[in-house]
Amino acid sequence: MVDLDMYIKKECVAMLLAGGQGSRLYALTQDMAKPAVPYGGKYRIIDFPLSNCTNSGIDTVGVLTQYQPLVLNDYIGNGQPWGLDKTRGGVHVLPPYETSSGKSWFEGTANAIYQNINFIERYNPEYVVVLGGDHIYKMDYSKMLAFHKENDADCTIAVLNVSMEEATRFGIMICDPNEPNRIIDFEEKPAHPRSTLASMGIYVFTWEKLRKYLVKNEEEANAKRDAGESWSKDFGKDIIPMMREDNQRLFAYNFEGYWKDVGTLDSLWDANMDIIDPNVPLDLYDDSWKIYSRNPIMPPQYQGENAQVENSVVAEGSDIDGSVDFSVIFSGVTVETDATINYSIVMPGAVIKSGATVEYAIVGENTIVESNAHVGAKPETMDNRDDWGIAVVGHNQVIKENQVVAPKQMVPDIRKK
Repeated sequence: MVDLDMYIKKECVAMLLAGGQGSRLYALTQDMAKPAVPYGGKYRIIDFPLSNCTNSGIDTVGVLTQYQPLVLNDYIGNGQPWGLDKTRGGVHVLPPYETSSGKSWFEGTANAIYQNINFIERYNPEYVVVLGGDHIYKMDYSKMLAFHKENDADCTIAVLNVSMEEATRFGIMICDPNEPNRIIDFEEKPAHPRSTLASMGIYVFTWEKLRKYLVKNEEEANAKRDAGESWSKDFGKDIIPMMREDNQRLFAYNFEGYWKDVGTLDSLWDANMDIIDPNVPLDLYDDSWKIYSRNPIMPPQYQGENAQVENSVVAEGSDIDGSVDFSVIFSGVTVETDATINYSIVMPGAVIKSGATVEYAIVGENTIVESNAHVGAKPETMDNRDDWGIAVVGHNQVIKENQVVAPKQMVPDIRKK
């Protein structure tokens, strides 16, 4: 039996969905969950929602893990880097577990929250914030919560205005023209969008209502499964449409600022290049909204007499004696004399040996690129522009001396498996 005196009532609890495989990141998520993928020289993707929670005054966070959780679990630890190492509240890693009725993996985003109803009710919250673990952005959830309260909403969905072409890739909100921000319809990845308000996968729910619809969805989905019918347990496919059909108060909260879904290799590369671009509104140096991370204890970066570093981010513990331009170099990276790195991401502990070239590429953690190897290529060198793309080398790989990794090539190429 749970001793409720151990817990303190929280107005709002955050639930962070961090269990996805991240299959579109291929080799980079073969051995780790997508939210654990390194980003920006010193961070991992999960640092952003965790830091947003801390900066927003939300001190109780459940992190739902499932796929390859070891790196992510070690990284989160007791939550100290984000100020979430609390006796009452703090961060809790919540994997699937076995009960007296059996064991089950999470069967969708809604089911993941459903399986952790007991955790949420420990804190008897009035509101629950549901977050994804694969987005790069800075957002004050307390402002979204205030908007939710002002509108007496049952569910508030953060939305971003996108182009009509992009709208086909998102869940799209249609609002009442007579009541701004009141959602009257929802379309999941429509071929012909009626709006450009795209869901960011960030929700504020009134807990009493969310609990009701989680239970309803669970019961209906299980009945369909037992009858041999198609079923799902998902927020976008099930919970939001069910609430809309029941005329619950659904509102769209407009977000203005930088937001990037880093669920693909191209978007991950783009997001890293964005922090080098002074025209991109993602300020990682803002003391009023810090992005916290668990940083390795390493000496300062060292640049040798042959080093040429321009337009790049270079993290601590790196030893640079080659040429680096328009690139993001993580901690503990070695770039030897006469090595060249352009428009690339080189993740922690990688070694780029003398004479090697890495351009328009992503190189994973602890990977070695041997002398005179060539990873990636400039777009202008391709006879057919459609043949060009980012080259990717996964974690803990060795690219042999004189080996060539062509544009769009992946090492190892798990797409064939």
